[in-house]
Amino acid sequence: MGFFNKPDALPDQPGAALAPLSHDRITAVLDARGYNYGIDDDGDIGGIWDDHVFYFLRIGQEQEYLQVRGRWSRPLSASHYTAVLELANQWNTDKVFPKTYVRVEDGELGVYAEHSVDYEKGVADEQIDQHLACGVSTALSFFGLLDERFPEAVEEHRVRAQAARAPE
Repeated sequence: MGFFNKPDALPDQPGAALAPLSHDRITAVLDARGYNYGIDDDGDIGGIWDDHVFYFLRIGQEQEYLQVRGRWSRPLSASHYTAVLELANQWNTDKVFPKTYVRVEDGELGVYAEHSVDYEKGVADEQIDQHLACGVSTALSFFGLLDERFPEAVEEHRVRAQAARAPE
């Protein structure tokens, strides 16, 4: 058949050239939405949505991939690994994005959601905006499912957060 073996045979696409993905373009989209974010010592852009940490990363050899990575903020013992793994696998089977995964980190579970796209050929500002919004909102949907299944983790998070705010 040979549908995919001749990439040079594709016709040129009309329209404006797409600009390369850049750090400044990501922050401009976040600024336009009025989002509160920070930039860490490594230059990574991140913020907190519904108590969950998110990063907006450029990865790849030419930093051409945009990845929205969120981490579920609730503490849950590694003894729940299989149950959370099965939930993440079911999510990955049923949903297009985000990709979800779980790993053990210092005796507790680290549960992540990622949405990555290759923008090697460039990207429009509207695409960046859609990518960031989609990555955060779909991750929050998965984290909401986790909150429903593990209410004890939500309560432990609330107790820890309250203790962290209490005066000494």
